[in-house]
Amino acid sequence: MSEKRTAPTVVLGVTGCIAAYKACELARECMRRGMRVKVVMTENATRFVGATTFRALTREPVAVGMWDEAAAPVQHVSLAEEADVLVIAPATANVIAKLACGRADDLLTTTALATEATLVLAPAMNVHMWRDEATQANLEALRARGAIVVPPESGELACGEVGEGRLAEVGDIADAVEAEARRSRDLEGSRIVVTAGPTLEPIDAVRHIGNRSSGKTGFRIAEEAARRGAAVTLVTGPTHLPDPFGVVTVRVTTALEMHAAVIEAAEDVHAVIATAAVSDFRPAAPQTGKVKKDAFPSAIALERNPDILAELGEAKGRRVLVGFAAETADVVAHAREKLAAKHLDLVVANDVSEPGLGFGADSNRVTLVTADGAEELPVMGKRALARVLLDRISPLLLPRG
Repeated sequence: MSEKRTAPTVVLGVTGCIAAYKACELARECMRRGMRVKVVMTENATRFVGATTFRALTREPVAVGMWDEAAAPVQHVSLAEEADVLVIAPATANVIAKLACGRADDLLTTTALATEATLVLAPAMNVHMWRDEATQANLEALRARGAIVVPPESGELACGEVGEGRLAEVGDIADAVEAEARRSRDLEGSRIVVTAGPTLEPIDAVRHIGNRSSGKTGFRIAEEAARRGAAVTLVTGPTHLPDPFGVVTVRVTTALEMHAAVIEAAEDVHAVIATAAVSDFRPAAPQTGKVKKDAFPSAIALERNPDILAELGEAKGRRVLVGFAAETADVVAHAREKLAAKHLDLVVANDVSEPGLGFGADSNRVTLVTADGAEELPVMGKRALARVLLDRISPLLLPRG
């Protein structure tokens, strides 16, 4: 993970829209609030405002074309890595559509695809384009992936029509950008352990007891925590997912291996977020070779695995402990039982029997259960869920050091 700078860096994307001139005001407002601003313009945006204007306002180079001369050899990657927040204001319907489907055909959309920074969108367009089902579906898809949308205002539009589509007030957009810039650093100095994925308990050399956990939620939480400045150790069972950037990843297979790795990693941390679906039992006498089917026993003796989170809860100290409860019935009730029994601060409860929202899905609908009550969240992508969860955890952490 790159070293944090003194001032948060905002990459401001400007697209081809009559409201592009307001991006000049936004750049100045973000700078007034203590943020460094670097501007990326589409070719169409330069028809409304010149790059020289932004260069004079920000005192930074302005990027337009993929093949412009630049100090960095791969400009979209360098911009993506510098960004604490990527804000696109104004965001046209065309650019929103490209972002929703992952298209990267210019410097701005390529940077957006490459960055791990939060995306803030301030749309501006004709009222009919704004209301169109395709535009709303694209925005909903981006929200589910963690984008922040500052909706347009109603009023007289440049085309002469009246309705939604006017770029939001500069102050409102700057408020959203500033909030994300603060969030991008709110975990600096904290040390967090995240567990993810399944554990696989061998029966013989080729068979195992396991579950269908994909590890996606834990990996997203680890990524988000690292993006926000935490030193993160991810202990994961077998998954197909690549190691997250900026995270120390420890890969294990069995529950006993996960237990050893977590206990060691959690010795001096501020929080443990346990998303892993750890097997409760393991075969008592796993075979070293493959057992042929004719000799396979009709019953397998099992023994209980250690309960990692309960053990951490018994020696909780001042650590924040977060558990997950994957249930198929009485979800919140079981989560409350887990909260009390394991001395947890928060339990994320979800019904894995819900179609499209169980193991391996890209979205979740969860309830956050604490001693003070239960907060039901809407369906959201796992990156968005990671952000909401860390928003709730951050205030619980002790002063870091």
